[in-house]
Amino acid sequence: MSDNKQLNRRQFLKMTGIGSASAVAMLAMKPFDALAKTFAPQSSPRIQQEVQNKMTYRVNRHSGDKVSLLGYGMMRLPRNGGQIDQELVNQEVDYAIAHGVNYFDTAPMYAGGQSEIATGIALKRHPRESFYIATKMSNQRRNLWPLEESKKMYYQSFKSLQVDYIDYYLMHSVGGSGMQDFTPRFLDNHLLDFLLEERKAGRIRNLGFSYHGNVEVFDWLIDHNDTYHWDFCQIELNYVDWRHASSGRKGDADAEYLYNKCEKAGIQCVIMEPLLGGRLAQLPEEFAQRLTALRPNDSQASWSFRWVGSLPNILTALSGMTLMEHLVDNVKTFSPLDPCTDQEKEVLAKIADDMRGYPTVPCTACEYCLPCPYGVNIPGNFAYYNESVNKKLLPLPDKTAADYRERHKAYVEGYKKALPEQERADQCMDCEGCLSKCPQQIRIPNQMARLVELL
Repeated sequence: MSDNKQLNRRQFLKMTGIGSASAVAMLAMKPFDALAKTFAPQSSPRIQQEVQNKMTYRVNRHSGDKVSLLGYGMMRLPRNGGQIDQELVNQEVDYAIAHGVNYFDTAPMYAGGQSEIATGIALKRHPRESFYIATKMSNQRRNLWPLEESKKMYYQSFKSLQVDYIDYYLMHSVGGSGMQDFTPRFLDNHLLDFLLEERKAGRIRNLGFSYHGNVEVFDWLIDHNDTYHWDFCQIELNYVDWRHASSGRKGDADAEYLYNKCEKAGIQCVIMEPLLGGRLAQLPEEFAQRLTALRPNDSQASWSFRWVGSLPNILTALSGMTLMEHLVDNVKTFSPLDPCTDQEKEVLAKIADDMRGYPTVPCTACEYCLPCPYGVNIPGNFAYYNESVNKKLLPLPDKTAADYRERHKAYVEGYKKALPEQERADQCMDCEGCLSKCPQQIRIPNQMARLVELL
């Protein structure tokens, strides 16, 4: 499948040979078997062989769970007219489960607060034992720090997901402002004590945390593993972050440090941002050519997943697969996984070193910074800027250069097409309300001022 050809709902249903109503009826009776047979008709041995579950799995050393190495991140769900496209979410989840994906990661704050609901609807149509649900205590806002308010969020997750136990539960986005935030969020209010009791009662099967930011908190949590017995830890990891902390901020640590410390403590890792917010799936041409020369038929994304999957202490690697084409390509990569060779690892390490010189903004499009009170589409502005850097439209040459006016005009025109006027960087009022929300700790107002200057 070509990189720029999207597989939409109509194409998906045509490929399965059934209409959506028929698919739902079949799945209601026996979801996994019905869809597996749909994708593997007896009359076609070739297709049947392709659809047999070849997914790579890792075993959770605490619980014995057999977890798919490809995990489904439910943060960037497909939309139709601004609303979550539940029909397409259902179809993508069906395809994922039929091809062996069994780990689904969501949170109360994802997709404008609708991700857990959409995830619950899609998964409820399948046997409970066929999937693992991960969700989070997303009490980043101070008004949620009181124990009763946090408990309301916890109980609501069960209702939204339509489950009576949660397989993997995380303290969400710890570390951003160091222990000064973590302590009142989870310790002073006894919320961590409550979660430990919920694990003991079996309503939480595995307890962990997702780390963003100041390594002081990460070190404290890992160093207290003898007390809390973490079942897993979620970290950002990819071949760029391995040696180069993504934000370069004070107090951060590169992924190699995080991974090695978890491995030494016997804590398996769940990986977020294996594609660095999609940037490793859309490399600048000079980097992409190096990969194509070695494996001409592989997508850029597959390189990142193969690199991550080559690490033995990874339980699952999350991918926010909004489009069916992403899901199909990623399933292929992990069915089964072909680990990177030493030569391929060296190529990726050199690309990571070279990418440090590119002035991109380390935005992962998580949308935690939204909504902006002044309507600025913060991730959209950064996405256009980063794309312009990758396409060599930026950085602009000296104003006296012969092609300056042409390149500047192209940049400005593309920017205006990419974003409506009310969402552009010049609407930023420097209120700094976004700073505490950004897990990458990007100085967003400063970056917006840079974008305005470019225009």
